[in-house]
Amino acid sequence: MTTLENLASTISERASADPDSSWTAKLLAKGPEKCAEKFGEEAVEAIIEAVKNDRQGLVSESADVLFHLLVMLQSRNIPFQDVLAELDRRQGTSGIAEKAARPKS
Repeated sequence: MTTLENLASTISERASADPDSSWTAKLLAKGPEKCAEKFGEEAVEAIIEAVKNDRQGLVSESADVLFHLLVMLQSRNIPFQDVLAELDRRQGTSGIAEKAARPKS
């Protein structure tokens, strides 16, 4: 199991924990919208560190982004394995071709 798969599993387990004893449970208890908001905040913080060229700051904020992405997925009951399967499906396809093949909205 990879580190991210292990983290996704831990987040799934903590979803049913007491919100007073787990940051993950507390965040999930606030609902998917709050989880999405928190993910966005962390993404912006990572962008700031990238612009500043702060290597350690970007590493740290990137870890926060990945954690909060997994929490956001959990809040919508989307297994991390579904994301990995989508990445596997895209493997070997040019990003330009993959984007062009997406349904038009």
